[in-house]
Amino acid sequence: MVMQTSAAPAGPLRRMPVQGRSLARVHRMLDACAELVDQVGYDGLTTTLLAERAGVAIGSVYQFFPDKRAIVQALTLRNLDAYLDRLSKRITDGQLHNWWDAVDAAIDEYIAMHRHVPGFRTLHFGDVVDVHLLDEERDNNVVIVERLGSLLVEHFGLRDEPRLRFNLAIAVEIADGLIKYAFRRDPDGDELVLAEAKSLIRDYLHRHVDSEQAG
Repeated sequence: MVMQTSAAPAGPLRRMPVQGRSLARVHRMLDACAELVDQVGYDGLTTTLLAERAGVAIGSVYQFFPDKRAIVQALTLRNLDAYLDRLSKRITDGQLHNWWDAVDAAIDEYIAMHRHVPGFRTLHFGDVVDVHLLDEERDNNVVIVERLGSLLVEHFGLRDEPRLRFNLAIAVEIADGLIKYAFRRDPDGDELVLAEAKSLIRDYLHRHVDSEQAG
C-alpha cells in the first residue's frame, strides 16, 4: 500500500508542475526517492541515482529540486499530507466517535505507514535528515502536534489550550520513540511494544486531557 496524493508536493519545489506529465514526473521522482532511501539510506542517496531509478534526465531533477534534501523534504511532506488525509477521512466518515478513538487511529495510521509506505521507516517524518525538515522554525514533531491538535479541536470540541498541545506533544514523543523501538526489535513491528505504546498513551491522555478539559 502506497499512500500518495495526486496534488503536487509543496515547499521545497523550485517550481510547481503545471501539466499532468510534469506532475507525474515529480511523483515518479518521489517514489524513486522512497525506494532508494530504504535501500541505500539518506547518505547514499544521490540525484544521479534518483534520476536513473525514476527514468528521467538529471536535468529534470534539477528543474524541480535544488538538491537531494529538497527531494526528501517533498517526500516527507507528501507522507504527512497522506497521513493526515487518511486520519481525517476516518473521522469524517464517522468511524471514530471520541477523541481517544482518534488518538488510537493516529497511532494505527503511523504504524501502518512504517509497514507499508516505502521510505517511511527510514525517514519517518524527517528527523533522520533534519529535525526542522517539515518547518524551518519548528521541530518536526511540533508540526505533527499542531496538525493533530487542530483535528481534535475541530471534530471533537476540545478546547484549544496550550496545555492540550503540551499533553499531545508528550504523547507524540512517547509514541514516536516506542514505535521506532518496536520496529528495531521486529521488522514488522513488535506487537507487544506497540500494544504497550497505545496503552501508555491512552492512559496518559485520559488522565491529563480529560481532567484539563473538565476544569
